[in-house]
Amino acid sequence: MCGIVGIVAKSNVNQDLYDALTVLQHRGQDAAGIVTCDNGRLNQRKGNGLVRDVFHNRHMQRLTGNIGVGHVRYPTAGSSSPALAQPFYVNSPYGISLAHNGNLTNAAQLSRELFQTDLRHLNTDSDSEVLLNIFAHELQKLGKIAPSADDIFAAVAGVHARCLGGYGAIAMLANYGVVGFRDPHGIRPLVFGARETEFGTEYMIASESVALDCLGFKLVRDVAPGEAVYIDIDGKLHSRQCAANAKATPCIFEHVYFARPDSIMDGVSVYKSRLRQGEKLAAKILALRPDHDIDVVVPIPDSSRIAGQSVAQNLGVKFREGLVKNRYIGRTFIMPGQSERKKSVKQKLNTIELEFKDKNVMLVDDSIVRGTTCRQIIEMARDAGAAKVYFASAAPPVRYPNVYGIDMPAAEELIAHNRTEQQVCDLIGADWLVYQELDDLVASSTEGNPEITQYDCSVFNGEYITGDIDDNYLNTIAAARNDQSKSERAETEDVAGIALHNDDAS
Repeated sequence: MCGIVGIVAKSNVNQDLYDALTVLQHRGQDAAGIVTCDNGRLNQRKGNGLVRDVFHNRHMQRLTGNIGVGHVRYPTAGSSSPALAQPFYVNSPYGISLAHNGNLTNAAQLSRELFQTDLRHLNTDSDSEVLLNIFAHELQKLGKIAPSADDIFAAVAGVHARCLGGYGAIAMLANYGVVGFRDPHGIRPLVFGARETEFGTEYMIASESVALDCLGFKLVRDVAPGEAVYIDIDGKLHSRQCAANAKATPCIFEHVYFARPDSIMDGVSVYKSRLRQGEKLAAKILALRPDHDIDVVVPIPDSSRIAGQSVAQNLGVKFREGLVKNRYIGRTFIMPGQSERKKSVKQKLNTIELEFKDKNVMLVDDSIVRGTTCRQIIEMARDAGAAKVYFASAAPPVRYPNVYGIDMPAAEELIAHNRTEQQVCDLIGADWLVYQELDDLVASSTEGNPEITQYDCSVFNGEYITGDIDDNYLNTIAAARNDQSKSERAETEDVAGIALHNDDAS
């Protein structure tokens, strides 16, 4: 999962891009990058780390220009090489920089085609570089000295015809403008907005509407599935549907976990969807245990707080912040290895003992992926004196890996894979475990926008909507994503980093 942004303005965009990336930092803490264009010259800064660590004053001063794109990243396959920081760049045609959120499920096939047929060289194993080169090739074969909006849309149509998977992308064409496009299923989110200035209208394209809000842009709408939105260098907006049979099936895990609650996605308030998740979860709890003995509901911060408040209100019990989060620790399931995740939990959370001692506590989390975090939190609750510890998940059991851009682990590392709910309960050490029903989760989102009748729920039901996912593909990504592979990759990158450092020193 990544955060992307592109801006076409009437003055330098460097500060706005920086501010937008800080707002989107929750979508990736591994690397950050910005590319701007100033009179045909591209200015770039990218590297590993948080936005605040990658960009210093001297970098910002060099990022001049009225158009630009930015990216925050976490590694889908676990690699953290600085070479994979985005935006990526290709010089032909025109000079294109691209920032990408998602995953191409046919990236291996496309890589072969790019080398054997399109005669293009790829420098990394990133599917984002594949996407950039497919887009560049589709533009180049048109043979135009200066691309028109029609040419841009024809190239995006070519991308949709060749690329499978979930993707939202923003590309900057040097001296021509910025284009944003979204996969035909609308799996990954993308929105655009406008801001009026004394010099004219400025536009921003971004992963989430919250980035627009914080910079004074008014949300115009979501980029439709399969659509492209192009803002030329003069600030004129163009848009066109570029895919046949496009249909909105957005990723519901955005509403569960990834998106900020103050974002609007496909017309759905993430905040209200999480409130409804809590309402429906409370209804299930009351149906199963009308005479429950829950004394207090405690959310696991931060993304479960809204659902937890709603659970408590609908159960008629107290809601308390019994867990305090260290906000300087990254998201746990993004970390590259199991040992690192285990170490991070107690650094990340601490209990307020008086909220647990001698009480029957219901912990509420947005979801249970590996089970590592919730198992340790349940132990912490017992150590703080809880009489009983119940656990509620605002999402159904996560039984299958995500293939569309979320770094969920190999299936065998998912605690609910091939296990019953009672078996999961026993493994995490809870006195009782209750999961959200899938139909209720979907209803929590569709009530916000009834026009969206289907969501990608593949991590819960194993139904991959692109229709190209088989056991061979799942086995391939499992080999790349399991903890052993990630640890080995991290060791290789550390050695490479040392060698690079030594070369630089010499």
